[in-house]
Amino acid sequence: MAGRLKGKVAVVTAAGQGIGRAIAEAFVAEGATVWATDKDVALLDGIPKAKKRKLDVLSTKAVEAFAEKVGTIDILVNAAGYVHHGTILECDDKAWEFSFDLNVKSMHRTIKAFVPGMLAAGKGSIVNIASGAGSVRGIPNRYVYGATKAAVIGLTKAVAADYIKKGIRSNAICPGTIQSPSLDHRIIELAKVTKTTEAAARQAFVDRQPMGRLGTAEEIAWLAVYLGSDEASYTTGQIHLADGGFAL
Repeated sequence: MAGRLKGKVAVVTAAGQGIGRAIAEAFVAEGATVWATDKDVALLDGIPKAKKRKLDVLSTKAVEAFAEKVGTIDILVNAAGYVHHGTILECDDKAWEFSFDLNVKSMHRTIKAFVPGMLAAGKGSIVNIASGAGSVRGIPNRYVYGATKAAVIGLTKAVAADYIKKGIRSNAICPGTIQSPSLDHRIIELAKVTKTTEAAARQAFVDRQPMGRLGTAEEIAWLAVYLGSDEASYTTGQIHLADGGFAL
């Protein structure tokens, strides 16, 4: 069914690659006017019909200026994030602060900037990318990452509760292990740390997925399309697992 987002205006952060890019492309395919943003604007090349803009979600001033330029939107997708590898002993203050700034506070910035327009319009859908690691399931060597993604779920539910009678919906998607440039980088780093081959490191990620395979960014994008569409008009404040059974 095409045209599920026809007439809607959407903003997608971290749309240059991985899940964010797949969501931006799916939204365009479903008829939305898409503002595809990324800190590295060159990564946005090739997304058809999207309005491509540089956006550093770590900057409150940049986010506010961007929101003023764009105006009222129907859908906000927060896809920016960073995966820190390590336990509490490998997490110094810098890693903690950066992880929370990018994974959580960036969502605070964008939501705060776009909610006033949604309130004025009496409608809006916010989709936050959380993770299967965090409050859903504890994962080794994902100490601060898990903490940030648990915070994203709390933030998502709080926004849903605050605006449930104002026409604004807020939901979180919790992916399992998804094939992406980010995962490729983590596999390279894991192979170095464990002194194994990249093939073996990749297989370790596959083996922890009950389905026996990695997910695709497109599989997450299809869920985001649903949550952004009017089909999900009775759905808010929920955690949506797209994890290949990772939480079982």
